Amino acid sequence: MRPPLGRYILRRVLYALPTLLGVTLAVFLLVRLIPGDPGRIIAGLLASDEDVQRLRIELGLDRPLTEQYVRFLASVISGDFGLSAVTRTPVIVEIGIRMRATMMLAVTSTALAVAAGVSAGVLAAAYHNTAVDYSVMMVALGGVSVPVFWLGIMLMLLFAVHLHWLPAGGIGTPAHLVLPALTLAAFSTAIVARMTRGSLLETLGLDFVRTARAKGMGKWAVIIHHALRNALIPVVTVIGLQFGTLLGGAVLTETTFAWPGLGRLLVSAITARDYPVIQGIVIIFAAMFVVVNLVTDLLYVAIDPRIRYE
Repeated sequence: MRPPLGRYILRRVLYALPTLLGVTLAVFLLVRLIPGDPGRIIAGLLASDEDVQRLRIELGLDRPLTEQYVRFLASVISGDFGLSAVTRTPVIVEIGIRMRATMMLAVTSTALAVAAGVSAGVLAAAYHNTAVDYSVMMVALGGVSVPVFWLGIMLMLLFAVHLHWLPAGGIGTPAHLVLPALTLAAFSTAIVARMTRGSLLETLGLDFVRTARAKGMGKWAVIIHHALRNALIPVVTVIGLQFGTLLGGAVLTETTFAWPGLGRLLVSAITARDYPVIQGIVIIFAAMFVVVNLVTDLLYVAIDPRIRYE
């Protein structure tokens, strides 16, 4: 690893620390603004006041907020997110069990979005101001506008209820992954397609592209071998942001398709007022987003060797 790149990575990690610290403070305060007494909800409506109070003491909810936060921050720094207030299982274990499902869904959705979005964007740019271009942009506009939960329900009704081609929910076989991955990929595909089209159209107007055409190169050879690579920097940025969003934003999709990922676990934890699980998941999401952004920045060098991190 070259020294400038190593220094850049170290600097980015140091810059990320205040962000993660702010995330810990924000999630610590926000979960305590959720209406309802977590002690009563976790213990149950039929539990005695003594049982509820004992549970509050066990969770540390009887201490001042500042003391609770300091204890919580110290635990996070040591890698200990505590025990789930509902299952009494270590939070890191709960997250680890669900992480595989979330990663599987996010990676598959991103791969679909990149393949379909880049292809559609290149096609729209190659046939600019034609019926092909207008059709691609109309579909992309629909992908951006349609709510995720509505699209998921419509796909479920069509392919699971009426056609019986695919399972309606759950996990177990590759077929279970199809509908949630398509649903989650729709928005990202539209964003990637629009960004690819705009960036490629801008690149096609540059001097080196006109020079390549003047040398007799074919239209698609110029687009694929010259213009596309130079147009990928903003596209890779969008893909990185979308992947980070998919990791932490699959809540509706996972809930709709009963997908046992972190998003569904987060919804269950909020309903049960399971503070440790909520805090752990949000912090993990924030850390993953920071890592994805760092990897995205490093990919710029692979795309354009002229970029240097000084």
